[in-house]
Order: sequence, then structure tokens, then C-alpha cells
Amino acid sequence: MKFPFFNFKKSVQSQLAKTTSGFGPAKASPDELLGELFQDVQLRRVYPDGMTFVDLVPADRLRKILKDYEIERQQPHFNLHAFVQEHFQGYLGSENDYKTNPHHTIEQHIDELWNVLTRENYTNKGSLMALPHPYVVPGGRFTALWYWDSYFTMVGLAASGRYDLVEDMIKNLTFMIRKFGYIPSGSRTYYVGRSQPPFFTAMIDVLAQRDGKATFVKYLPYLLVEYRFWMRGYKQLHALAPAYRRVVLMSDGSLLNRYYDNKRTPRPESYKEDVETAYKASERIASQVYLDVRAAAESGWDFSSRWFKDGKNLTTIHTTDIIPIDLNCLLVQLEETIASTYRMLKQSLLAKPYEQRARARIAAIRKYCWSPEQGFFMDYDFVAKERTGHLSLAGAFPLFVGIASKAEAAAVAEALKKKFLRPGGLVTTLADTGQQWDAPNGWAALQWIAIQGLRRYGYDELADEIKKRWIATNEALYKSTGKLVEKYNVIHPGSVAGGGEYALQDGFGMTNGVLMALLKEKA
Repeated sequence: MKFPFFNFKKSVQSQLAKTTSGFGPAKASPDELLGELFQDVQLRRVYPDGMTFVDLVPADRLRKILKDYEIERQQPHFNLHAFVQEHFQGYLGSENDYKTNPHHTIEQHIDELWNVLTRENYTNKGSLMALPHPYVVPGGRFTALWYWDSYFTMVGLAASGRYDLVEDMIKNLTFMIRKFGYIPSGSRTYYVGRSQPPFFTAMIDVLAQRDGKATFVKYLPYLLVEYRFWMRGYKQLHALAPAYRRVVLMSDGSLLNRYYDNKRTPRPESYKEDVETAYKASERIASQVYLDVRAAAESGWDFSSRWFKDGKNLTTIHTTDIIPIDLNCLLVQLEETIASTYRMLKQSLLAKPYEQRARARIAAIRKYCWSPEQGFFMDYDFVAKERTGHLSLAGAFPLFVGIASKAEAAAVAEALKKKFLRPGGLVTTLADTGQQWDAPNGWAALQWIAIQGLRRYGYDELADEIKKRWIATNEALYKSTGKLVEKYNVIHPGSVAGGGEYALQDGFGMTNGVLMALLKEKA
């Protein structure tokens, strides 16, 4: 196969220069726009879920709403909830009216849900950003395009033959790369400042499985911009300032990455929760607590004992001290993909630096994140200069991206079987803290990562057992409720999964995608 020669530096600049006119600029987040009104609504808990208010659409100009608020709040019988209802409108999705067809198989149900969960939004609506193409939302309270959820949704869309939506969603993500220089957590203005686990490479691979390797050439400029975002500031690091944003200079001179956020304030969608967390962590600087909470939100694992210094309490969260195994594995995948794409283009001089960076990162992951004692990969605390000791399914990512040795893969497979496998699938961590990314919960995304990783190293029997248990857990709840949900209790299948800052959500894009892909797999 022949590929045209590209000057990719110019190509990247050209892509970033493309106009986004017609969609308008992304506005500031609700807390910045609404000031004291925002704080009053969130702190007084006008709505049980803090995300409700930040997703509402102003019914008038904000300046007028704020002026009306200053006047009306002085009245003796002022009702804040009534004021918000009068001046803001909801933006409801079609799943609110959806009823499961009791005669549908679970596969028919998922195929129907793709259309139910598809959105088109071509103009900014409050905090919701305009996007040029249709996209699938997770469901429930999550009514925007989400970054890492979208990969797991895409594997199911591909299994359903819905490559139209796969392509549309990738186009929306490239639109956001052009607009922001990275992919935000979701297409809401209050997510600008943080990203999520970089699965963009894996998404392109979903499309490449149908269209061939030339797909990577098409999207190479965006892969380069994604990489630049995660590595921004690495040249200015030194021994006295070893960390900047998302990149960390390790003691041996190697470079690894962490989750981060560009803001040190409470998350608008969880404002009251974050203020309360900082208050309880009274011995800590509030802005640092907010940063660590935001960084955990960037990880997608909000929240988990992975990020807690004591392994138990959210008040000890120290995400920005941690080198996460999953993030760095995905960045190896990105580096290797950029290098292999340059090789396809016969650009060996451009490929070599990325190959070298990938090799160096793999060596650093093995040095800092592999625990010979536990026979498992885990996160590393670069401040304390030791592995965190918290075992989680993030330890399966080296198998998923193919960087584990045969001996390491064998040990990880054994640990997954003996420590993580439960009646309903794989448990997320071994700690039960009341957080949603801990025991007893299992998540579709992590079942997929583990299953595909095990298969990559030939552990098909264990992968099939995990698959069988996970499918049975999904099918049992679907049979009894007609729903597929965000997370499942895998220790006691049939019990409702809990934990976290909000009620259990149904829909659900990530669950639907993984389940459909597993059901459609060739035997």
C-alpha cells in the first residue's frame, strides 16, 4: 500500500487552523458565569444532584438573570428554587420517555438504544457545547459526549454495524482537538481544563479494523496534538521542579505522566461535595484538595482507593502525587502508534523519537509500577518514592496494550483469577470504601480491558470465564428490570451497585458497547 508524503508539522497546523465558525466559542463554566447565584444554588442544594443546575439552559441573558436575582432575593418570601425554575430550562434527552420492549432480546434492546442515546446539538445550549455531528451519550445524568466512555461505546457500535456513529463521534473528537488542543472530559464547558484517559488511539483502531491501516495516516495530525497535550512542559522539568501539569521527571531521568487539571477550584457539577471534602480535610490547603479531586475526575475513576493516601478516605486524596499505570500504558500505545504510522509513510527519522520514548516509558513502567512481591502492576507515588500498594484493575492495562512480559502476564492472570474474579465478573479494587470505583462494583470498561489483555497473552479460558460471568450479571438485571446500568455489584450479583456522588444511572453507553461486543464475538 502506498501513502502520499505529508509534511505533518504543516498538516497539524492546517488542521488546527480550520474554522469552527457556526458553533461559536465555548463559554466559561457555570460557576464563572453565574457567581453568587451559582454558589447559592449549589450550596443550598436546590437540586439533589449538583449536575442538574449546571446542565440547565438560561432562559434569558445572564446579565439580566443576575440583575433580577440581586433584586428578588431581597424580598422576604423569596424562593430560590422557584427563581431557578423561572429563569432556566431543562435540556432533556429522548431516553426519558423510552420504555423497554419486554419482547426484545438484550441485543435488540441495545440496537434500539443506540438511536435513543444519539444526540444532535449544533448550537451551544448553556454549558452544552455545539458539535458538528451526531454522537451517543452515556445516558441518565450524562447528556454530553464523554471522552473515554466513547471508546467502549464504539466497540459496541462497531459490533452492531453502526460505523456511521463511530465515524461521527471520532469527527466530533477531532473537532474538539482543533478547538481546544485536546479532548475535554466531555462536551460541557465545565469540563474544559481536564481530559480523560487517552483512548483516542484505540478509537482510531476500531475504525481501522474496517478501513485499514491508512486510517491512522488520516488521523495522525490529531494523534500528534493529543500527545503534545499530555507532554506539555516536559522540557522545563528538572530535579528541583520534577512535575509540571501532566508530566513528571522521575529520579532516574525518565518521563512518566499523571492525571491533572488546569483549575484549583471545586468542580461546578459537584460543587457542594468538593467544598465539604476540603472542609473535612482541614489540615490541607483547599486548592490542593480541589486539584487532586479534579485530577481523579480526569482519570475517570472518581473516586477510588487508588487515589487515597490512607486507602480509605476521600479527604486523603493525592491523585497528583501518583503515576497511574493505566494512563502510562495508553501513552505507550499512543507513542507506538505515532511511530508505526510514520513508518508506514517511510518517515523513519520522524518515527525513531517516538519509538525511543515508547521503549523508555515501558522500561520506566516496569521499574516503578511492577511489584515482584505482589506479582502485579500498580500505581507509583513519585513524592513518597514508592508504589502505592493499592491493587486495582488498572494493573491489567499492560496486558491490554501488550507491554507486559510473558512472566508478568502470567502473574497478572493468576492475580486476576485469585483476587479479583467474583461471581459477577471482576471487582474493580480489593477495598470496600463506599466509593463507586472500589469493591463490590464492577465496570464494563475494565472487564473489556482485562478480557482483551488476557486474550492477547493466550489466557483465553480465564477471559471466557470473566466474559461468561459479566454477561450473566448484565442479563439477570435486564431480565428483572429491563435496564442496563452504569455499574454492577459483582460480589453479590442482583444487588444494586452503589457508592459515588449520585444515584445509579441507566442507559448506558459504556455498558451497552462492551456487552454487545462480547455477545457478538466470534467463538
